[in-house]
Amino acid sequence: MKVMSTSGATLRRLRRDAEAVFRAGLEAVDPVEAVKRHLTLSHDVLAADGRTYDLQRFERILVVGAGKASAAMAQAAEDVLGDRIQDGWINVKYGHTLPLRRVRLHEAGHPVPDAAGWQGAQSMEAMLRRSGPRDLVLCLLSGGGSALLPYPVEGVKLEEKQELTRLLLESGAAIQEINTLRKHVSRIKGGRLARMAHPSPLISMILSDVIGDDLDSIASGPTVPDRSTFEDCLEILGRLSLSGRIPQSVLRHLEKGARGEVEETPKHEDPTFQNTFEIIVASNILALQEARRKAEALGYHTLLLSSFVEGETREVARVHAAIAKEILQTGNPIPRPACFLSGGETTVTIVGRGLGGRNQEFALAAALEIDSLENVVVLSAGTDGTDGPTDAAGAWADGLTVTRARTLGMDPPRFLRDNDSHRFFAALEDLFVTGPTLTNVMDLRVVVVGPLPASIHHP
Repeated sequence: MKVMSTSGATLRRLRRDAEAVFRAGLEAVDPVEAVKRHLTLSHDVLAADGRTYDLQRFERILVVGAGKASAAMAQAAEDVLGDRIQDGWINVKYGHTLPLRRVRLHEAGHPVPDAAGWQGAQSMEAMLRRSGPRDLVLCLLSGGGSALLPYPVEGVKLEEKQELTRLLLESGAAIQEINTLRKHVSRIKGGRLARMAHPSPLISMILSDVIGDDLDSIASGPTVPDRSTFEDCLEILGRLSLSGRIPQSVLRHLEKGARGEVEETPKHEDPTFQNTFEIIVASNILALQEARRKAEALGYHTLLLSSFVEGETREVARVHAAIAKEILQTGNPIPRPACFLSGGETTVTIVGRGLGGRNQEFALAAALEIDSLENVVVLSAGTDGTDGPTDAAGAWADGLTVTRARTLGMDPPRFLRDNDSHRFFAALEDLFVTGPTLTNVMDLRVVVVGPLPASIHHP
């Protein structure tokens, strides 16, 4: 296996290709175009992914929703429906707004919910409670919707739900586990928003940010039947050793639910769902497929590993590094020039006091594994433009990353142990910063193994 002899110019070209591949995937899940592919209007007939609605039968069209991409989704809905929308209310993350004409955008906290999100959820409920069978409700949901729709059950304070969310995030819980807990301490998640809208017909347009596109996990499934139970919540807390650490009000509520003293979330047989319709408008696999097409157009042999990648970030990074090493050593599973891709969402179990996110931690762990390797570039980033509580989407790594860090007097393994990937890559000026993308389909990881494609001109 060759050690580093790559020129700076070659690495810059490989990085440009990797970024072009990433951005192609991002463009494929643009929320405006995604909604318009599935929602069309011809005269008075609205078509939603093959299902039609005669708008002459309805007195009002109402729009609700939440998520990092929901402002762009609402913009698309306004483009399609225009002044036919009578009212709308959507909770978005701070800084993720767009100019809209009919739908009100309400900024709130993410990933930890805040009072603004609670106020927005209450306003949404007030609108839906006034709806009836001659109103058509369009619900726009994307990743981040769970945190942006905080509406705790009676007896649980917002601060206590915030503490629950914080503990779950720090424990390395999977997003499905976090959402199971969120649904069972909420008045709006786990199918309860659909119950608020009932008996109005309800169309949910969903930009998926969860592995497998599970409808009851995206934004904690506010408009679909919930498969999870109070017993599941207690099992998760026990397995994560959180039962004694979460607020007692939350634990009491969950225990009462497990004893049948609190109503469960609505299930599949609930009449609430007889007139609801759900559409996945974009997902991680769509982004990966377009990213692969871009890599092929650039002249790379390509491999799409999976959109289902999950698990501990550092271990996933080691596996990706191992594939890069195999390509260098044997030309398997694809020959050079190679570009392989993966999606999904890994987890970071926080043991240190540093600053970072799962994509930056992935890049740091990968950098240690590919140290001194020739012509290997790694880009890992969130499609929403944010990675953990930082201003970066992710980070870059290559065979020179560790050497450059040590030249600056940094100890890369220590930064990894302290979960301090953000400061590590900031010092190297290797953060990948996009700003808010207004979409969200989990993460994309792009690994490029040179040499450069001979047939492609690189400016």
